[in-house]
Amino acid sequence: MEDLAHKLQQIKKGNKEILIRLILERKNEYYKLAYVYLENTEDALDALEDMIVILYESIKNLKNPEAFYSWSKKILVNCCKQILRKRNKIIPMENTPEKTYLENYDQKEQKADLEKCLALLSPEQQETIKLKYFLDMDYKTIAQVLDIPVGTVKSRISIGLKRLKDLMGGEYYEEYRGTIIPLR
Repeated sequence: MEDLAHKLQQIKKGNKEILIRLILERKNEYYKLAYVYLENTEDALDALEDMIVILYESIKNLKNPEAFYSWSKKILVNCCKQILRKRNKIIPMENTPEKTYLENYDQKEQKADLEKCLALLSPEQQETIKLKYFLDMDYKTIAQVLDIPVGTVKSRISIGLKRLKDLMGGEYYEEYRGTIIPLR
């Protein structure tokens, strides 16, 4: 952590290259987070660029070096939401070309059913379910990224999963490691 604190001090002194290196060290993590919100590569990369600019301009406000990564992810989420607002979108689930988080499904019908059902959840439920099950974030991290209490995260996920289960066939479906699968 001393190394991170030292790097952040260098960034605060104007060293942009170190900031870029810190982001690149976790580029896949950041990209996946942006992609879950924006669902296309171009918008995800735009959000990452916006995040880097905001990080550089705001780094002086960061007091705790240990909070850098959760703080930067929170900024990225806000950048994604800003892009969605500009385009008058909610978090859509259908008609996306790259559904890497659905790779566990064998049949296209099941993928389509899941996408349709997820689209019927509230944007808040979709958001927390995506972060929990598609990006494998824990409740505390989700709470930090979204700036909401952990209890709210758990509630949104619980209610969303219950609704998803009902929408997908009730007792014929169950949750298994973050994936809704048919019981046959």
